[in-house]
Amino acid sequence: MPQQTIEELYEQALERKQNPQTGSYTDYLYQKGLDKILKKVGEESTEVILGAKNNNEELIYETSDLLFHLMVLLVEKGVSLDDIKDELGSRLGKKSLLHERADWRGDKKNEKDS
Repeated sequence: MPQQTIEELYEQALERKQNPQTGSYTDYLYQKGLDKILKKVGEESTEVILGAKNNNEELIYETSDLLFHLMVLLVEKGVSLDDIKDELGSRLGKKSLLHERADWRGDKKNEKDS
């Protein structure tokens, strides 16, 4: 089975933005604009969660849809994969800020006594 990399998927989304193909789904998303793209990213995120609860086949399918829509979003916003890779690289070996917050575990450290 042929495979496609994230980079290829991004390049495909970029190509479709630069050279629209009338009638294509990708062109439809770009024509509708950011709000439509964001709505689709939200829908696909939910479907990934539901797919994960069901089975791996559904998880893989829905994750592929989400990745496609994320690439369209990145292109729409002018964010490159290198921007994402740089951000990920900047996090290597660093403790997440989330771990410094008490509420990430549900602790009520900052809650006032009643």
